[in-house]
Amino acid sequence: MDGTQVTGIHQLYARQSHLIDSGNAGGWADTFTPDGEFHSPTYPAPVVGRTPLRDFARDFARDARAGGEVRRHVVTNVYVESLDAEEARVSAYLQVMATRVAGGTRVLRLTALHDRLVRHGDDWRVARRDVRRDDTA
Repeated sequence: MDGTQVTGIHQLYARQSHLIDSGNAGGWADTFTPDGEFHSPTYPAPVVGRTPLRDFARDFARDARAGGEVRRHVVTNVYVESLDAEEARVSAYLQVMATRVAGGTRVLRLTALHDRLVRHGDDWRVARRDVRRDDTA
């Protein structure tokens, strides 16, 4: 595997976490393809397309503020399963943490990400993300 491409993939996951956690919903949505898909059992339906993805990220930030929390996405164990010039399959672990302002920190959920990435110029974009929660069958 090309080390430069793998580094770019790791940067994508770091960038996504920083964008959604800082409330940059448009920036987070732009890390997906225009028809990108987000599937998670945490939410009632898949989120498909940049505008719905942006709205999803905006709602995530709004809910955190309303709850008096700072939320963090902590991505670890990024495993590039397959990689070629145009596409990658990646799995990773994701912890979503919440810290109450002037309070304690708790784990909201532990999950595994399973992504199909596609090349977009010099960067990678998520074409499809499937989230699996550790607390569901």
